[in-house]
Amino acid sequence: MTSAQVDTEKTSGGTSGQTSEEGYERGLGSRQVQMIAIGGAIGVGLFLGAGANIAKAGPSLIVMYALAGAIVFFIMRALGELLLYRPVSGSFAEYSREFLGPFFGYFTGWTYWLMWVVTGMAELTAAAIYVHYWFPGIPQWVTALVFLVILFGVNLISVKVFGELEFWFSMVKVTALIGMIVIGLGVLTFGFSAAGDTAAVSNLWAFDGFFPKGVGSSLMTLQGVMFAYLAVELVGVTAGESEDPEKTLPKAINTLPWRIALFYVGALTVILCVVKWTEFAPGVSPFVAAFAKIGIPAGAAIVNFVVLTAALSSCNSGMYSTGRMLRNLADSGEAPAAFKKLSATKTPAFGITISVLFMGIGVVLNYIVPDKAFGYVTSVATAAGIWTWLMILISHVLYRRAVVAGRLPASSFPAPGGAVCSWIAIAFLLFVTCLIAYDPDSRVCLYVMAGWAAALAAGWTILKNRTPAAPTGPDPELEKVG
Repeated sequence: MTSAQVDTEKTSGGTSGQTSEEGYERGLGSRQVQMIAIGGAIGVGLFLGAGANIAKAGPSLIVMYALAGAIVFFIMRALGELLLYRPVSGSFAEYSREFLGPFFGYFTGWTYWLMWVVTGMAELTAAAIYVHYWFPGIPQWVTALVFLVILFGVNLISVKVFGELEFWFSMVKVTALIGMIVIGLGVLTFGFSAAGDTAAVSNLWAFDGFFPKGVGSSLMTLQGVMFAYLAVELVGVTAGESEDPEKTLPKAINTLPWRIALFYVGALTVILCVVKWTEFAPGVSPFVAAFAKIGIPAGAAIVNFVVLTAALSSCNSGMYSTGRMLRNLADSGEAPAAFKKLSATKTPAFGITISVLFMGIGVVLNYIVPDKAFGYVTSVATAAGIWTWLMILISHVLYRRAVVAGRLPASSFPAPGGAVCSWIAIAFLLFVTCLIAYDPDSRVCLYVMAGWAAALAAGWTILKNRTPAAPTGPDPELEKVG
């Protein structure tokens, strides 16, 4: 390294208020990272998407969430081992670049950007649907546009403002879900409310059994279930702006199992005991429907507000992560150099702006096809998310091989079972991809991804022709954080 680079390593700090080697401000404290991790596991896929999945699978959806949750934990432990080996912002692209080659880093970075752009579209659509509950006269596209502009402004201010807003968004979701579980248990135990006479644990099997539509129909919900878990990996993107990644990241990842058990499996179990599954319908939040059934004054409206914050939280996270991923790609010579620039508040403002403009396509979809907008974008987001998770897992398998061979140092946060769990998760994700291909309603996302892959391949060819010696990726030493 040059002397200037050495000086950069010496002067870059790991304490609050300082900037990392990447130029970002370390503005995310332990409190915010923990809540971002918790909030990432609670999104619109649970609050809104679960309604359609309950209609397809009945109570067996609980098992699908538990199964997918175990796989997601395998993915996050694999990511955690990589993060503590080399914590960098834009981690997924960086690990793909290191272990699979520059093209895979380029492809993963851009695909993760696509995932968050279309997820942002889904969240804006969901937010507009929730507002429609109170104000049916306001067109969906108007509401989506207003929220897009507000969150855009928040992300331009500073990472501290983003982190604080995300903290309170997540606090609302967590508090509300715990409250729902407690109230549901109260209805089951003491029989109060309008639902008290019919609420019973036997609702889980009393109406055509636990698998009322068959095991095959239950498995077909896995694609929607996996969408619900998108964003749990966001904690990896925060590595470059966390005050103490060696402590906060393992803690955030290790709490994932109880979050899944409580917020997904627990909440759905209680809801389906209180209200029989046949009363839920696609396009309606099962939580809103359950509280309407219970008859608590303003309960449905309160839950609607909660699920609105969940949608806005995820869109807020999307804007945060897309800007960072574009900057990582630019640092590696795989995106225009303009994306490298940071604003005076240490945010990748240009990358966020471009991402928000693309999220605006979701506003257009809400204007053209308001009834189908959510389904279209969630299927594409799921396909892009599966690619990202596969790259994390494959990178982890290759990293473990390098550690065993003595080529790389061991991580301080090794995944239990080594690479075995990563192989199990890879097989599961490939199985879900086959389910997507089998389903005619979601198959379109694979066509979109094929077109996306062709476009990226063409872009890579142009990139290599213009700069044959690049892209090779940034200096790993300068990318180290913490």
